[in-house]
Amino acid sequence: MASASIQIGDDPLFLCALRRADDALILGHRLSEWCGHAPMLEEDMALANIALDLLGQARELYSYAAKVEGRGNDEDRLAYLRDERQYRNLLLLEQPNGDFARTMVRQLFYSAFADPYWRAMMNSSDPTLAAIAAKSEKESAYHLRHSSEWIIRLGDGTAESHRRAQEAIEHLWAFTGEMFEADAGERGLIDAGIAIDPASLREQWQSTVSAVLTEATLTQPTNPWMQQGGRGGRHSEHLGHLLAELQYTQRAFPGLTW
Repeated sequence: MASASIQIGDDPLFLCALRRADDALILGHRLSEWCGHAPMLEEDMALANIALDLLGQARELYSYAAKVEGRGNDEDRLAYLRDERQYRNLLLLEQPNGDFARTMVRQLFYSAFADPYWRAMMNSSDPTLAAIAAKSEKESAYHLRHSSEWIIRLGDGTAESHRRAQEAIEHLWAFTGEMFEADAGERGLIDAGIAIDPASLREQWQSTVSAVLTEATLTQPTNPWMQQGGRGGRHSEHLGHLLAELQYTQRAFPGLTW
C-alpha cells in the first residue's frame, strides 16, 4: 500500500530549517538529473558532487527540523511524504535544468545568495544551525566559484554560448527576488538572533552577480518585477512533476531509508 502524505507544523524554527532543507533537496535533485548527460566527464562528476553536497545539507536540516517539530517525523518522511503545497523551497530552484547555460545561471544566482547566507548563519544563537552553517558555507563557496567560472566561460565564449547564457539570465531573473523575503515568523527568529535577515544580503548578492556578469560580457536585466510564492507553498507546475519522480520509490515501497 502506498504511503499517505504527512501533516507538518507551523513552528517558525521548524519552518526556517525546513525551507533551507527544501532548497537543498530540490536543487540537489535537479543537478542529479545531469548525471550521465553533462557536456564533459569532469563536469558530470562536478555536478554530481555538488548535488551530493546539497543532499547532505538537506539531511542535516531535515533531521533538525524533525527534532524541533517533535511529531515523530524524520528526514525521510519530511523529504518524501509531503504534498506539493507543503514544500517551502525557492521557485528558482524547481525550474527545469534547460540547457547547460540555464543550469549554471540558476546555480550562480542561488550560490551567490547561499554562500553569504551560511557564512552569516555561523553566528546564529542556535548551536545546531550554526554548526550546519559552518559545514554548508565551505561547500557553497565552491559552488559559487564553480558556477561563476562557467558563466564567465559561456558569456565570453562563442556567440552561441553567449546567447544561451543571456537567455538564461533573462528567463531566471524574475525568480531571484524571493531569496530576500522573510515572513512574520522568521522575523521573530531574526530578532532573537537565531536567523539572519535575508534582505541584508541583497547588496552583497547584487555585487557578486554583477561582477560575474560584467566579466562574462553579459547584461543584467532591469525589470524589477519578481515572482513569489515558493516560501509559502505556492509553486510552479514544475515542482509537481519533480516530486512525482523524487517520491515514487518511498511512496510505492514505504519504510525505505536514504
